Amino acid sequence: AAERLARLGYVLGRVVVVDNASDDQTADVARMGGAEVVWCGVRGYGSACLAGIEALRDDPPRALCFMDADGADDPRDLLTLLTPLSRGAELVIGSRVRLAEPGALTPVQRFGNALSCALLKVGFDLEQTDLGPFRVILWPALDDLKMADPNFGWTVEMQAKAARARLSVAEVSVRYRPRRAGVSKVSGQLKGSALAGYKIL
Repeated sequence: AAERLARLGYVLGRVVVVDNASDDQTADVARMGGAEVVWCGVRGYGSACLAGIEALRDDPPRALCFMDADGADDPRDLLTLLTPLSRGAELVIGSRVRLAEPGALTPVQRFGNALSCALLKVGFDLEQTDLGPFRVILWPALDDLKMADPNFGWTVEMQAKAARARLSVAEVSVRYRPRRAGVSKVSGQLKGSALAGYKIL
């Protein structure tokens, strides 16, 4: 994997795990695995992503990869995500729609993604199939987007702002598995799904 990354012109430099006010052993497990742990006491997906970005700002990377740490995203697909960057893309979205394992995406998630992507098409002429969390973006492009959403709207904010800024956006299929750890605050609960859907729309 390291050799293939090098051929694409990339080296995996830092792995940052944002501990979003967990009450388990997340931070300890991440440190034992060699990750740099950043604490974020403000709950929310976007808040965690923003904390991770700030941790890298002193020595920014060429590109930044976002992925969930619950085992649903497959890190081996990082190479698939990076390939379009080597061909000129500035943002690459990992779409879970085609390769998701049975049960990994709920019917509510599939419907919400389809509706959101249809609205992105109407509003921004952006051809996407998913709001997947597994994505890579060049640091200068990310900096220009001025990301701000603290919770459920993070992914769609990035895609809409990227379209408005006329970034070169690509999409590739990535694997998606039922989560290996923790309980989802969104997909596993009707209230969470409703709040996420409202915020995304």
